[in-house]
Amino acid sequence: MEVKAIAKYVRVQPRKVRIIADEVRGKNAQHTVSLLRYHTGKGAKALHQVLVSAMANAQENHGISPELLKIATITVDEGPRLKRMQARAMGRGNRIIKKTSHITVVVEDYEVEKPVKPHGTKAKPRPTFAAPTRRQRRGAGKAAELEAGSETPAEIVIETAPEAVAEAPVTTETTEVVAGVEAEASDEKGAE
Repeated sequence: MEVKAIAKYVRVQPRKVRIIADEVRGKNAQHTVSLLRYHTGKGAKALHQVLVSAMANAQENHGISPELLKIATITVDEGPRLKRMQARAMGRGNRIIKKTSHITVVVEDYEVEKPVKPHGTKAKPRPTFAAPTRRQRRGAGKAAELEAGSETPAEIVIETAPEAVAEAPVTTETTEVVAGVEAEASDEKGAE
C-alpha cells in the first residue's frame, strides 16, 4: 500500500532537494530518516520532515510498521518564486529570485526477503570485463613482438648428429627456436 506526504512552499531551491532525493530514492525509510538527520545538504532538513510525516501517516492511518516501509518515489516540483530587489550602485537595482519547492514523498510497504541458505556447491567465478592495466598491456606487447620474430632469438640449440661424428666431413645441424617456431638449418662444409 502506498502512503504519501506533501510539503508545499518550502523555502529551498528544488535543485538542492533533488540532489539529496536521488541519493535516498528506493531505500528503507527508517534507515533514510537517520541518514537525513545528519546530512549537511540544505534540502535534507525539509526532505527529512516530509519523510517522517509520510511514515507517521502510514502508521496512524493504515497501521503499517515503519520498519516495513521503503521510499517508492520522491518528486520535487518548483513552487512560486519570490521576487526581491537589492540596491546597487548609481541608483540601480538587482533582482533576487527566491525559489520555493513542493516536495512529495511516497512510501510503500514491502516484505523483507529472507536470506537464502547456500546449497552444497559454490558458484563458479564469473569473468570480469575490466580493461587491462598498463602493466598488463606492456607485457602483452612484448609477447607479440617475440611471436612476430624479433631480432634476438629466444633460444639457439646446436646439436650434432651421431653419424656425422663418425664420418670424415663434419656436418652440424642447428635448430633455432624463435618464440615457438622451429627452423632447422644444416651446414654442410666440404660436402660440396
